[in-house]
Amino acid sequence: MVFSSVIFVWVFLPIVLITYYAVAAALRNTADKGQRAKNIVLLVSSVVFYGIGGYKYLLLLMGVLAINYTGGLLVDKATEKKPRLAALSCTVALNLALLFFFKYLNLFVRIYDNFTYAAGGNGTWSEGFMNMLKLQSTGQLEFVDIVLPIGISFYIFQSISYVVDVYRKDAGVQRNFFDFSLYVSFFPQLIAGPIVKYSDVDAAIRGRKETLALFGEGVSRFIYGMAKKVLIANTVASVADEIWKINPERLGASVTWLAAVCYTLQIYFDFSGYSDMAIGLGKMFGFEFRENFNYPYISGSIQEFWRRWHISLSTWFKEYVYIPLGGSRCSKAKLLRNIFIVFLLTGVWHGANFTFLMWGLMYAVLLMLERLFLGKILSKKWVKPIGHIYALFFVIIGWVIFRSDNTVQAFGFIGKMFVAGSGEYSIFSFISVRVVLAIVFGIILSFPVFRGIKNAVAALPEKGREVLGVVETVWQIVLFAYSVIVIVSGSYNPFIYFQF
Repeated sequence: MVFSSVIFVWVFLPIVLITYYAVAAALRNTADKGQRAKNIVLLVSSVVFYGIGGYKYLLLLMGVLAINYTGGLLVDKATEKKPRLAALSCTVALNLALLFFFKYLNLFVRIYDNFTYAAGGNGTWSEGFMNMLKLQSTGQLEFVDIVLPIGISFYIFQSISYVVDVYRKDAGVQRNFFDFSLYVSFFPQLIAGPIVKYSDVDAAIRGRKETLALFGEGVSRFIYGMAKKVLIANTVASVADEIWKINPERLGASVTWLAAVCYTLQIYFDFSGYSDMAIGLGKMFGFEFRENFNYPYISGSIQEFWRRWHISLSTWFKEYVYIPLGGSRCSKAKLLRNIFIVFLLTGVWHGANFTFLMWGLMYAVLLMLERLFLGKILSKKWVKPIGHIYALFFVIIGWVIFRSDNTVQAFGFIGKMFVAGSGEYSIFSFISVRVVLAIVFGIILSFPVFRGIKNAVAALPEKGREVLGVVETVWQIVLFAYSVIVIVSGSYNPFIYFQF
């Protein structure tokens, strides 16, 4: 179930909100009981939410909860360093073993399949290598692909961060299994983040105060996020998907660049829109989640891009991989090694495909070059405009690799982006007035336009702010209504990060 669906907006969310606030009102004079009851409402709602989207994997989610709840208790209970480290290591290993089985085993089976096929003389090594790059199976093993559970990467990483923080004493252990389960499985961020640290929500789980102002902020944030997802991301996604179905050999530069730009806008407005909705939903229930995006496409370097893109994932790798490896407080050689490892893992985290590995390695190389010398050049005032072009160029190329089904398609697509010729298709075969408007507004809203408007409004007299507040409320109602109409009238409503 996605947030931008009829069943979520008109059925699931209203029922949860009504139940939650009815319980809160009924038990408002008994703080402890009221808090426990509200948490149970949210936990049950989260289980139902996940069950609707993937009921077969509820047992897996319960297993992850049990492993990490127990792991946290064992780490906290141990007083000596070795037992604490052993408890942490076993817990993390179990998490990673589950992630490997469900997310990466298919890839390794295909590699083994093609290797043994070629080694046995049934095919050439070049055929086996090409099949492996295309993720094709020979069928000799009769292996049935394992289906990837929705959101497994997010809730396993979140669970690992909890156990590590308990080990470091950066967070207290949670002894209430239901409260711990709520932290991991809270439905706004369960299946696509943002990845939340336990210390960030511990106080809210134990005791929070919902206010009308915070609820209003949440509704506003949810509406804007849904509009980004439905009106921009879904519109340009239909173009990108249609073009990516075509063999790159039949395409020309104009069409491939159109697809690349559309996907660049799609993945940003799709994921940032979802994050906005998640943050908004959190506010409706009294939770404050950290921002996950900060206008990444205005970056003047790749380093800046990763400070602005998917901030919760970047922060996770920084705190739990990069800094433990030595961070930047080490020799230059080790620093480069640390960057390489982090972005190799970042690519691998996104999926079992060589395209994600290529994507991560591309960023690793660029960031190492920026650390060596390129960063100093880009920081010069007169070079900054070039820096923006450089960063956006490689971001777009990276998204082409990321979007492609396999590395062969990725190289073919990129090759066509830089070869003269129109191919068999014209861009007018794919665009319409609606698509053009989505692209234009997508480009404009990739800049901090609303931030500038809010700053201007804040400087107005109180009377002016009140008038504009009413205007914004009316605008949000119209935006919400139009988004719902689009959702009801259309069936195309994918979400990119569900696959991770």
